[in-house]
Amino acid sequence: MDHAKLLPSYLIQRYHGWKATAYAENRAWYRRLAESGQHPRAMIISCCDSRVHVTSIFGADEGEFFIHRNIANLVPPYTPDGKNHGTSAAVEYAVTALKVAHVVVLGHSNCGGVQGCHDMCSGHAPELLEASSFVGRWMDILRPGYERVAHIEESLRARALEKEAVVVSLENLMTFPFVRAAVEDDRLTLHGLWTDVGEGGLEQYDPVKGGFVGV
Repeated sequence: MDHAKLLPSYLIQRYHGWKATAYAENRAWYRRLAESGQHPRAMIISCCDSRVHVTSIFGADEGEFFIHRNIANLVPPYTPDGKNHGTSAAVEYAVTALKVAHVVVLGHSNCGGVQGCHDMCSGHAPELLEASSFVGRWMDILRPGYERVAHIEESLRARALEKEAVVVSLENLMTFPFVRAAVEDDRLTLHGLWTDVGEGGLEQYDPVKGGFVGV
């Protein structure tokens, strides 16, 4: 594979620093993780955005969360068509093999993917309408959410759509038969969160109130 290159030096230096400190001080813990396998209590579905650091927000250790990241923290509806479905595969593995107790969808402020969906649906991003746009076709998942906030003042619409991305994903999770069965049997709970990156705030979806409330 001629196109692959060696790691940049700053990443190599950081690795050696981690190996000499964090790993060396917790060698027995890492070996236990390797030997006993993973037994996470929760699956976190979050955005690929580099500013969203799930383990830091919750102070999680290695082995605690099964984390799946994608553009705009979206879960597609259950579609067993034999094609490639990375997010659906991760959900299936977490629920049926790892038997996690919780699935958490975590949205965030200033999400570029959500903004792209907003621009596409409002006619300002024709390039995302192209069949060749992977981002555009992925953001089609959020179109039902856009329709629910299209009437909102434009300056407030993007943030409302970020939270709709969480709600749409929660709705789509329940279209998976194995998720619905686990929820109905009280073996699994679903949770929706939204974090304000700049302020460090965290809100959770309250189905009774039909909106997000501060944690």
